Amino acid sequence: MIIAQISDLHITRDGVKACGITDTSTNLALCVQHINDLTPPADIVLVTGDITNEGLLEETKKAKSILDNLNAPYFVTPGNHDDRMHLEMVFGSPHLALENGFINYVIDSYELRIICMDSVMAGESGGEICKIRAAWLDKEISKDLEKPTIIFMHHPPIKYGVIETDENGFVGENNLGSVIEKYSNIKAILCGHIHLQTHTSWRGTVVSTAPSMGLQLLLDLTLTLPSQFYNEPPAYQLHYFTPDKQLVSYAMSTKSLDGPYLF
Repeated sequence: MIIAQISDLHITRDGVKACGITDTSTNLALCVQHINDLTPPADIVLVTGDITNEGLLEETKKAKSILDNLNAPYFVTPGNHDDRMHLEMVFGSPHLALENGFINYVIDSYELRIICMDSVMAGESGGEICKIRAAWLDKEISKDLEKPTIIFMHHPPIKYGVIETDENGFVGENNLGSVIEKYSNIKAILCGHIHLQTHTSWRGTVVSTAPSMGLQLLLDLTLTLPSQFYNEPPAYQLHYFTPDKQLVSYAMSTKSLDGPYLF
């Protein structure tokens, strides 16, 4: 099974560039075309939040118009830049029905069970998994203790030495972690938010964050510099669930490469 993960689209209104620099709509279109050209093709695409730049209805509709060009089915989760009601209104999938005010749902029609978790904390940049969301997750995972499972959400639940996570924070890390460490069938938690590709072990599984759609954050492990970014070609992650039931992740860039050449 092949899963493409794109994150932090930051789609803007017509005529506006993200941070005055990046044409995120063009970047998303490049990513969509790159994913459509994959051989073998992706089975599913996961969009891990910050679909819009300002949470506007116009931006949400624009994002959907580009994502609809994907050849594979795609699923979205909200980020701190998004408006839940606009996502529900525009994407219109039964998966996106708000329950207790959150967009949580399960995709159980593949060899991997895929669980969407809403990590948005209203009015804040940081993430949150409250006791209500953690209890919902616990209930869903417990329905099948054997099926390999991945969770996708916007905010990673740990600190990375990156301002986006370390200063914005994550509320309810233990609410989520106490659920995750109960189960051995969770292959990974796929996130976005920090605009960098990272992988780390956490609570008996792996937390993986996707690279950006062009706004690549400057890595400053001193945490002394203001948030800065490079305007790079859009990138995404490709996750391959092998016949041996291992989840292998790759960094994919849309930039042109010199090659391939035979060794």
